[in-house]
Amino acid sequence: MEARRGKGGQGSVVPQNTVLEVSPLSDRPGIRVCGEISEVTRPSWERALTELSRRHQNVSYVELSEVAFVDVAGVTALAVTAMDLPDGRFVIEAPPPQLPRVLELFWPDLDRIEVTSR
Repeated sequence: MEARRGKGGQGSVVPQNTVLEVSPLSDRPGIRVCGEISEVTRPSWERALTELSRRHQNVSYVELSEVAFVDVAGVTALAVTAMDLPDGRFVIEAPPPQLPRVLELFWPDLDRIEVTSR
């Protein structure tokens, strides 16, 4: 994966060619996500969550076993989407380790998200 630096070669490294792949689950309502959820891929992540919430009916699954990293803003997008559901919950399957930590830190009582371990 290539990367570029901010102006003058300083600042944080911004990955290029970072891709977030989202596909529907074949055996239950929900999506499978592959890649990295970060500043670069957040628009794709947010579109996927919006579409999932439109089709949501009680329980929707988000399979993240092939997601290497999710930043705090990505977890925030997930939490806000779950809080806006009219009913039911998201079941997050096999997330990267930082996702449940961030949820517990900022939304410890959010019962609209159930996390299942890797």
